Amino acid sequence: MTGRERSPLQAAGLVIGATVVLAVGFSLLHVPSAVLFASLLGGMAHALTSPTVLALPPWSFRIGQGLIGITIGALISLSALADLGSALVPIVLVTLATIAISLVAGRLLALRDDVSEVTGAFALIAGGASGVVAVARELGADERVVTVIQYLRVFVVLVTLPLVTGVVFDPPHGLGSLDLAGAPLPEDLAYTAVTLGLGLLIARLVPISTATLLGPLAVAVALTATGWLGTPTVPVPLQWLAYALIGVQVGLRFTRASLASIAKMLPVVLVIIVTMVAATAGLGALLARLTPVDGLTAYLATTPGGLFAVLATAADSGSDVTYVMAVQLLRLVLILAMVPGLAALLRRRAG
Repeated sequence: MTGRERSPLQAAGLVIGATVVLAVGFSLLHVPSAVLFASLLGGMAHALTSPTVLALPPWSFRIGQGLIGITIGALISLSALADLGSALVPIVLVTLATIAISLVAGRLLALRDDVSEVTGAFALIAGGASGVVAVARELGADERVVTVIQYLRVFVVLVTLPLVTGVVFDPPHGLGSLDLAGAPLPEDLAYTAVTLGLGLLIARLVPISTATLLGPLAVAVALTATGWLGTPTVPVPLQWLAYALIGVQVGLRFTRASLASIAKMLPVVLVIIVTMVAATAGLGALLARLTPVDGLTAYLATTPGGLFAVLATAADSGSDVTYVMAVQLLRLVLILAMVPGLAALLRRRAG
């Protein structure tokens, strides 16, 4: 590594300054997960230009994972999943097919000598990008590759979403808006504190590599289902903090060699992702034939990522937002539930 030495204070100043400036810029450009991207680049800005070692304390990574788990868990509505009713069987089959497509895509990527099977699988698994990125290192995957490819998939989904929606379905617009408001701030803070504390306690008792994410997530789902604290969520500044803690630590592990290696694989990755998006659109068409739902709602329900943009599109076009969210969250729940076992299986095969 070349570059000039920095004191730890100078290094931290560079990382924080770059993160803040880039986060503001990305937010203005409506880049998804703007803070995570900004903090990733902030960490890289130091790691690639100086030999000075800068590392965050281990507890900060656990806090970031826990907050991301709560953020995901607060979205999961058990009543919405229950409302799928008689359509649940075809929905589950299509969801499993989507996961299978993403695993096949990951296996194709792992044909490269510089990508392990574990890294390929979790780099291209379709859903829960922030959660998968947060636990990638614990799963035995290269978190740098996983982060770049996961959010490249989200980017492709966001770019193709308005094109496919407008050209193929041409729906009306302005029929509704997406309401993501949570509870008042004191309730949100109480919910976050209780959930994080209980979730991290569970994580210490459960010997699963991803328990630091899944423990708080499970507690969040339970509290949301009971309605004990209303309809709370993690306050946005704490979500930003979680993404920053994860992004910075991934960015600080980049080297020039790893960056060059990832850049070389991007053309192949882009082809694989576009093929994945097309295949899942086909599953959406199949879902529309197997259930009473219309084609646009089925397409939005099966897109491999971009949850909030998908929900906003569904609301704007008058599609069934509850259905779209339920199907998307069902896939998310299944993916996060199978992640520890899948990682162990792939590691055994590799070993």
